[in-house]
Amino acid sequence: MSIERQFEQIGRMIAAEGSAEFPRRLSDFLRTVAPYDFTVMFSYRGTARPLDLFDDFPRKKRAVFVTDYQAGPYMLDPFYLAATRPVAPGLYRLRDLAPDRFYQGEYFRSYYIQTGLAEEIGFFIDTGRGAVVVVSLMRAQKVFSTKEFAAIRSAWPIVEAACARHWADVADRFKTGAGTDADAADGQIARSFQHFGDGQLTPREREVVEYTLKGYSAEAIRQVLGISSGTVRIHRRNIYAKLGISSQGELFARFIDTLVKT
Repeated sequence: MSIERQFEQIGRMIAAEGSAEFPRRLSDFLRTVAPYDFTVMFSYRGTARPLDLFDDFPRKKRAVFVTDYQAGPYMLDPFYLAATRPVAPGLYRLRDLAPDRFYQGEYFRSYYIQTGLAEEIGFFIDTGRGAVVVVSLMRAQKVFSTKEFAAIRSAWPIVEAACARHWADVADRFKTGAGTDADAADGQIARSFQHFGDGQLTPREREVVEYTLKGYSAEAIRQVLGISSGTVRIHRRNIYAKLGISSQGELFARFIDTLVKT
């Protein structure tokens, strides 16, 4: 792509700041840096449900990437978890933020694999007052090469400045109909795990459920919780027995069902 074309798209993006056209102009500019298939821009703030600021998915794919995602699976998404830690602003590959067993975990196998993506990378922009905007670039056929990733990362100063200005007030959108800040629901994700299997699971077993569903291996769970790998496996067997299930897929389905009913 010619430098003249890039400058043209940057100019259009700047001109669109503050308007509904800005996200699309931003994605047009990023595609002059490296080709990719889909763009989605979510804003995260604490434990509130993410806001879909923009996406260019076809209708059927949007059902998976946005509608299904917002219904609950986002709570296990490495990008969501990174945004709420939060990580330092910048560009990240999904695989660099994911737990060690993410690609063998049930979030990936039961939900993320439906996206059909080869790779997802995302700009994390701090827009103030606890709100983070993540601009995700997605490829369906092949991962971004080292050269392409470096080229996209070089656009970071432009992306950060433009997004921080355009979405400076995005934190205000995290309001309920009653006018209560969504952070009044602080701890929603923690409570979801804390109350999962109420009357059946112990607090420690719920912790094992949480890290298992997020894609942590037994060894990683051992390190986080300070227990032995053998104890982790015992907890998992007890969890399955108490819930009357026999696989991580059923565990994932049970947890998502609980979220939907909450």
